[in-house]
Amino acid sequence: MILSSIAQAVGLFIATNIDDIIILSLFFGRGQGQPGTTRRILLGQYLGFLGILGAAVLAALGAQAMLPDQVLPYFGLIPLGLGLWATWQAWRNRDDDDDDAAQLEGKRVSVWTVAAVTFANGGDNIGVYVPVFVSVSWSTILAYCIVFLLLVAVLVFVARWITSRKPIAEALERWEHILFPAVLIGLGVVILISGGAFGL
Repeated sequence: MILSSIAQAVGLFIATNIDDIIILSLFFGRGQGQPGTTRRILLGQYLGFLGILGAAVLAALGAQAMLPDQVLPYFGLIPLGLGLWATWQAWRNRDDDDDDAAQLEGKRVSVWTVAAVTFANGGDNIGVYVPVFVSVSWSTILAYCIVFLLLVAVLVFVARWITSRKPIAEALERWEHILFPAVLIGLGVVILISGGAFGL
């Protein structure tokens, strides 16, 4: 029973978090050369994911009024706003010198940005986790949560590994000022549209 629950938790985590590898890789590309980038991304990912788990568990406990299904799509506004802000920053700094110091200035990846993007991207996770959590025992929910939290670190280090591959890292460094906002904006739009926010 326990092994079955662990296997189900691993499968559920992979299915609902595979898209995070791309986003986390972009964060690593954005923070490349900055001391503490891995720590900030790891902390941000954990904070965001704890928010996702907390919301899912609360909803499973019957707190449907706190997080109705109609609210989940509006999480898309968070990455959309962050993506628009990153676009504005890239456009505003388009004429700056192309030296490494200028490239790194203002690109420090913050814990809160990673947490916000993780949580916003987790609207679909919550939508998947709640029905699963409602249908299993509390001990199984606890097992799922433990497995999920262990896998968050694995996810972050897989993304870091992808970014550490020289061709991938060079491409991310060259294009991150375009890719990063585009992915965030795209993610926000997908979350909004797929959830029917604003009647879309």
